[in-house]
Amino acid sequence: MHEIKTFGNKTILSKLLLIFGLAVLLCAEGYFGYQLHQLSEQQEEIKEDYSNINNISSGLFSVEQWRDKVAAIASHQIRDFTLSAKQKKELQKEVEQIIIALIDKAEALINKPKKTLDGKIKKFIVKNFVDTDDFRKKAPSFAKEIIAKVYNPRNKKELSKMAMSKFDALERAEYLDSTVAATKAASEKIYLKYKASSNEELNTKLTSSLSRIRTLTYNYSFAMLGCIVIVLSLWWILRKRIDLHAPLFIMSLMFAFILLFIGLTASMIEVDARIKALDFVLLGEHVVFENQVLFFQSKSILDVVSVLIKQSAMDSVLVGILILIFSILFPIMKLSATGIHLLSKKKIARNRIIRYFAFQSGKWSMADVIVIAILMVYIGLNGLLDSQLKSLNIKSDDLNVITTNNTALQPGFIIFISFVLYGLILSTILKFISPHESH
Repeated sequence: MHEIKTFGNKTILSKLLLIFGLAVLLCAEGYFGYQLHQLSEQQEEIKEDYSNINNISSGLFSVEQWRDKVAAIASHQIRDFTLSAKQKKELQKEVEQIIIALIDKAEALINKPKKTLDGKIKKFIVKNFVDTDDFRKKAPSFAKEIIAKVYNPRNKKELSKMAMSKFDALERAEYLDSTVAATKAASEKIYLKYKASSNEELNTKLTSSLSRIRTLTYNYSFAMLGCIVIVLSLWWILRKRIDLHAPLFIMSLMFAFILLFIGLTASMIEVDARIKALDFVLLGEHVVFENQVLFFQSKSILDVVSVLIKQSAMDSVLVGILILIFSILFPIMKLSATGIHLLSKKKIARNRIIRYFAFQSGKWSMADVIVIAILMVYIGLNGLLDSQLKSLNIKSDDLNVITTNNTALQPGFIIFISFVLYGLILSTILKFISPHESH
């Protein structure tokens, strides 16, 4: 009797130690999952901001960007404008011809018949006191003086200001365009959010943050998988301790729920297509646009379901509902049913609905189908984007275009596929440890 009591106490103690140890591990799993979830949202937010600030509509297709770049080139070209001796000689001849043409036109206007007294007096004065032939002879010296005036450093500066005033007018006109004004306001809001004063500074900060987040998300993902490996190792170690199977299984279900939640809410796939660099020559100078985002989207399974259900088309809504039922609700019901089946009395455990969800609902669950579908979408989309973007690549003396495809699977995919595999293992284990089923 004493031996039985001692054995019973040891069993209770073993259960308590197992539950306590797994509870600590479960808290660690929950912490890792929470951090991964937060980092996934943070990464998506930063990449959205990055794609907005570097979007092709705000860069290559932006009037403001073109104005700044062309204005800089025009200012440089005007400021450093020079002519060779031959060009100066040809320009002087052109100016001479213009001066002579102006004299001829003025003379023709004066020689026209005048009807008014004032006009007749002016005609008399010009014809008797102004020698137009003398002006024609002086045309070369006038042309030479004009060229010299233009080349005067101060006058060149004034000429530059005059030319640049057109771009200043364009800058003022941009505020009449509500789209440009809205884009500018959105950009300034992002600058303020990340405490950056320029596009270059902002991109440097965002790139650095994304690199850090990427490292942390994978670290937390592998930490979560490490916890699952420990749980499965315990099943192997305690495979002969039938008295510990029930608490071990229930705690194992808790790990599965965490995997499922993170797998559903964390980003699974990211589509990112860019023009890495576009470089062409304008007026002898290089115009460069870098990291022009053509398209960006980052979605989790719940995001996809939400987008589909909100569509006006009924077929999209139907697909969203089917994914919700068979890829989200069915796995939750299956996990819950396995726990109820194991802990309940035989009558409840052998209930048709409980047994169906615990042992037979797997064939209706689309979680594994979703994993394969996302993988196939990634492979197909990645190949399609690669082929389409390669057709945009151009390399010549005057134009260089380099595209890049940053489409990638995210840690959420790793967690979700881990849940699917882990769920299959738990289903197999349940068949062997259930006291209500014939083995």
